[in-house]
Amino acid sequence: MKRISLLFIFLLMLTSSMVAQNIQVHYDLGHSLYQDLDTRPSVTTTVELFKPDRWGSTYFFTDIDYQRDGVAGAYWEVSREFNLSKNKQWAAHVEYNGGISSNEYTWQATRFQHAVLAGGAWNWHSTDFSRTFSVQAMYKYYFKNRHYNAHPFSGFQLTEVWGVSFAHKLCTFSGFCDVWYNPNVNGKLIVLSEPQFWFNLNTLKGWNDINLSLGSEVEISNNFVWNDNGQNNKFYAIPTIAVKWTF
Repeated sequence: MKRISLLFIFLLMLTSSMVAQNIQVHYDLGHSLYQDLDTRPSVTTTVELFKPDRWGSTYFFTDIDYQRDGVAGAYWEVSREFNLSKNKQWAAHVEYNGGISSNEYTWQATRFQHAVLAGGAWNWHSTDFSRTFSVQAMYKYYFKNRHYNAHPFSGFQLTEVWGVSFAHKLCTFSGFCDVWYNPNVNGKLIVLSEPQFWFNLNTLKGWNDINLSLGSEVEISNNFVWNDNGQNNKFYAIPTIAVKWTF
């Protein structure tokens, strides 16, 4: 569920110095749509925080996955951007990714091969901020993982983030697309995109103080999702039913 509110966060970075925080709950339909995803967790919660300062901005999110009897895994990313231009369009970007997951039947846990990323970012917005776009090109280094004898290696990642608000800000269409190199998968490239559509209830009359959004996300991926057969070499399109509280 990563980067659900990146475009909202980017808008805040350009227009104010406030802190943005939100919590999302997603009900995942993967286990209902795909027979080989029967053990996929049904619920994910996401916590995001963004804080700009005079030098740039700090951002992190944490995903926690749940099975029926408790937490099944966790993943987090934390990044820092340093402004390189006065208009904040160009920035240097550094980031860390890492997490852990567990098997539904054996309870055996697997630590992800954690990674650091470094590169540049370019950010754009329309005059009224109703349309935003950001792209990041980064070098990516995977560390050795003794848990499953994974060797360190270097790669790259290209990230695009977009957002469009319309209908007097009632609706938001946003999302991201990541493409990165991994020599251990079929075709050497992993693609992950998560477009989201939200209805922002605080735009309705009488709901101004209720910062609640209802919507959906679709996780579109290739060579990314591990299925019940122990493989991650397939294409999936997995929708969720979601709610988000911004505070």
